Amino acid sequence: MPGAAWLALPLGEGWGGGAPALASIAALWLALTIDHWLGEPPARWHPVVWIGRYLGWTGRHIAPPAVAGATRDLSRFAAGSVAWCAGAFLVLVVAWGLTAAAQGLPMWAAALLTGLALKPLLAWRMLRDEVLEVEGALDRSLVVGRTQLARLVSRDVSALSASEVRESAIESLSENLNDSLVAPVFWFVLFGLPGAAVYRFANTADAMWGYRGERDGRRWEWAGKWAARADDVLSWVPARLTALLLLCCSLFSGAGMAMRELRSEARKTPSPNSGWPMAAMALLLGVRLAKPGAYTLNPAGRQPFACDTLRAVALGRRVVALSALCATLAIGSMSTWGSP
Repeated sequence: MPGAAWLALPLGEGWGGGAPALASIAALWLALTIDHWLGEPPARWHPVVWIGRYLGWTGRHIAPPAVAGATRDLSRFAAGSVAWCAGAFLVLVVAWGLTAAAQGLPMWAAALLTGLALKPLLAWRMLRDEVLEVEGALDRSLVVGRTQLARLVSRDVSALSASEVRESAIESLSENLNDSLVAPVFWFVLFGLPGAAVYRFANTADAMWGYRGERDGRRWEWAGKWAARADDVLSWVPARLTALLLLCCSLFSGAGMAMRELRSEARKTPSPNSGWPMAAMALLLGVRLAKPGAYTLNPAGRQPFACDTLRAVALGRRVVALSALCATLAIGSMSTWGSP
């Protein structure tokens, strides 16, 4: 049997043929269906919230107060690395425990258990709703739009124009399309539930610790360096895959772009990964996306309008569907290759 199918759901009693792969595929589609209809579970039951609490508690102990100044501090780097590895190991153990619990269950029960565990690691509906709420808030006033955007991004929104608020929302949709969906699905295909869970831990750690300067009164240059680099490594392939999926989805609407142009724009961002889905979205929509003082993607593009936010959401929806189809084919193919 193939790696993905074995890792996602161990072979239970009475299972045979390609049953593990079918159970993995069923779990993925179940998770996406729950996300579409129900969205996020309550915070008290949400594993990503639990991860955030762990990172918040350990972060207060490993990152120095901002008043300490910016100095090279290998002890903080070591502490951040150990805390990251300890948290990732704990997440891995829990995910493997759930995977092991599927062993011996009927195939439908194993798929149900894995699908329910996978769902909180995927967050397309929440991302879509947050972006659409920013657009709705802008309809009321710029101040309300900025306030709503602050729930979605970590940058200072107080001086952003209406166009810049919309740009930031579309950027966040593009970047988090990878972080909240394509990447966890990618790692689920390769390593099952443990792969998706460790990725979400790494991505959450980067969001909370991966800062070059001050955040929440603490300095993260060294304490968060491991978390930032780990996320860069784990997101490298999925980020480029997200851009490719956007390109493929755009073919349905008659749009397209040159790969060379995408590569050139993607390299403008400080992050080695986030620029890929953001640049793809900017080029496909024909709009300019910028972070003041940091980068400008597709500078020849026009300012985005409300309709562009809706078009971005529509493209994201297509990427979700295409990701699921590609994952289904990949798991099925791996099952076939692994068969005697």
